[in-house]
Amino acid sequence: MAVGARSGHGQPEDRPGGHAEPPAEMTGGTADDPPRGDDHGADGGSADGSGTGQKKQRSFWKELPLLIGIALLLALLIKTFLVQAFSIPSDSMQDTLQRGDRVLVDKLTPWFGSEPERGEVVVFHDPGGWLDGEPTPAPNIAQKFLSFIGLMPSSEEKDLIKRTIAVAGDTVECKKGGPVKVNGKALDEPYIFPGDTPCDDQPFGPFKVPKDRIWVMGDHRQNSRDSRYHMEDVNGGFVPVDKVVGRAVVVAWPLNRWATLPVPSTFDQPGINTAAAAVSSSAPLAMGAMGALPIVLWRRRRLTDGRTAG
Repeated sequence: MAVGARSGHGQPEDRPGGHAEPPAEMTGGTADDPPRGDDHGADGGSADGSGTGQKKQRSFWKELPLLIGIALLLALLIKTFLVQAFSIPSDSMQDTLQRGDRVLVDKLTPWFGSEPERGEVVVFHDPGGWLDGEPTPAPNIAQKFLSFIGLMPSSEEKDLIKRTIAVAGDTVECKKGGPVKVNGKALDEPYIFPGDTPCDDQPFGPFKVPKDRIWVMGDHRQNSRDSRYHMEDVNGGFVPVDKVVGRAVVVAWPLNRWATLPVPSTFDQPGINTAAAAVSSSAPLAMGAMGALPIVLWRRRRLTDGRTAG
């Protein structure tokens, strides 16, 4: 389980004790007297250099609330559309992820139609009863606020984190004593927790992953209640793609465990993409056929009408 202007300027200060300058003919001066200079220099300061004629700058403490508000708003936008931090509260993804790790999840690419791929570590909402009975910590007000703006992982959201093993169109299976196979290709899984087997505790398959679904498993196979343990639920153990929050891309905390989370090379072996490629290529073909059908019918009708008129 993985668990927010003001405008305006200050006015120049009135010089204390200042008086209006009397007209020149009332000063008692003569034509031979030198011309009187202006009371202010060319730069707007007073003649004595005291600078009391300059505009008063805003205080830093008056600007601080505005700066904090902008920072909070940016944090909220980043959490909503770009990345979000999640905390790892269990051991189901060891040794890749440890209890207490903080991971950053990419939430941007799903907005552009990107779907999970094999080998990616993904965070997803509970697809239906996977977390029933699991305790949920009660956060205080400060924790709720910080998690809302994305500065702290949420402890209330019922989310899980697992590795994507198979995607729509794939055939996946695992027999006791054997490896996990995707489209007939055995996976080499060095990320599995030392001493664990690929699926001896809960063998499965073979079966085909339905459209818009993924099959997920934890790296600590003998300590992970993943797709294998939910084959009897409404989704058959599969996770709907629309439940996926995003891909975990980096372990950000603690600093001594900072690391990226790349896709293991075993998911790039030749031949593993055949079934999924056929599914993805059939969608454009079907759409093209549907688009061409009205044109064909219209052309046939014109030809028929032309023959009738002749």
